[in-house]
Amino acid sequence: MRRISPRVLILHGWQGSQGPHWQRWLAPHLRAAGCVVSLPELPDAMTPRLDAWRATLDQELADLAAGPGERLVVCHSLGCILWLHHAAAPSPGAPHVDRVLLNAPPGPLGELPTFFPVDVDATAVAAAAGSTRLVCSDDDPYCPEGAQSSYAEPLGLPLRRAARPGTPERGRRLRAVARDARLVPGPASGSRAAARRLSTRHSGAKKGVEA
Repeated sequence: MRRISPRVLILHGWQGSQGPHWQRWLAPHLRAAGCVVSLPELPDAMTPRLDAWRATLDQELADLAAGPGERLVVCHSLGCILWLHHAAAPSPGAPHVDRVLLNAPPGPLGELPTFFPVDVDATAVAAAAGSTRLVCSDDDPYCPEGAQSSYAEPLGLPLRRAARPGTPERGRRLRAVARDARLVPGPASGSRAAARRLSTRHSGAKKGVEA
């Protein structure tokens, strides 16, 4: 039986994903692995507003649901906060997604008052997707409060700790992302080797914008 390709939406963070950012690296590799991938440029990435980002997310989710296959959302930093707002108050008719990966959600950022605070609870997050996981580091300067106490514990999310970008442990973080979101082909296609290739190719990339 022919495998139906997963459909993946990648949401970048504050200031976008231009340059040597891991989202720009991840998208083409997922396409090469057979996924249908969308990496939209969210409006006014340097000075974002929640209402504009939510409107784009609503359209992207509709597109995600338009075809067959498992629906995945991978969020980075402020993209995580966007998803949590969606989970707290989904738009009417918003499609359900299968899996969500939240990567490095930030703490409150004074420069972005429309995004904070986030009024969401574990029940709402669980209802928004079949499963939601969190990947973060213990020393993220954009979340000095710690993602475990700020997000994982209050929202009941499984957490995988990984090194910050730009550190020697960067490859492990990318392997964790690939494993936890199952964004690489299944065992018959060599998922471990694929994850290893992805992290190895990216290990020399420069650090991108994190928030």
